[in-house]
Amino acid sequence: MIRSASRLAFVLVLASATAGAQQIPAGVAGKWEGKAMIGPKDSVVTTSVTTATATTKGWTIQFPNRPLLQARVIAAGGDSVTVEVGPYESLLRKGQQVTTRTTSHYKGDMSTGTFEAKYVVSGDVVKGKFTGKRAAAK
Repeated sequence: MIRSASRLAFVLVLASATAGAQQIPAGVAGKWEGKAMIGPKDSVVTTSVTTATATTKGWTIQFPNRPLLQARVIAAGGDSVTVEVGPYESLLRKGQQVTTRTTSHYKGDMSTGTFEAKYVVSGDVVKGKFTGKRAAAK
């Protein structure tokens, strides 16, 4: 009985240690040009360039005419990666701080997904779609 309990404890420790490991999908590392869209006609509200690494560290997002932002990988696995950025000054609401979370699904040189922008003070949430393509090598 003690051996069984010891084995169970070992298995639970091993499972909890590996559960936190996040695997970036193969082939995702590189630069991705994307566009965020909202509304019934998928109006483009901004473009961006995401630099992805083969690990959960070192991801960045660059919006037009803005400083480079560090992105945090929140979850990764299968064909998907979820990143969070912010708070930073909103591109759409001048003077307001926003935090965005984007989940992208990668297939070859294309990505699709969704984003959620949450405004710090008001708590307003804006949701939309995201598409991207691998940037051409320069």
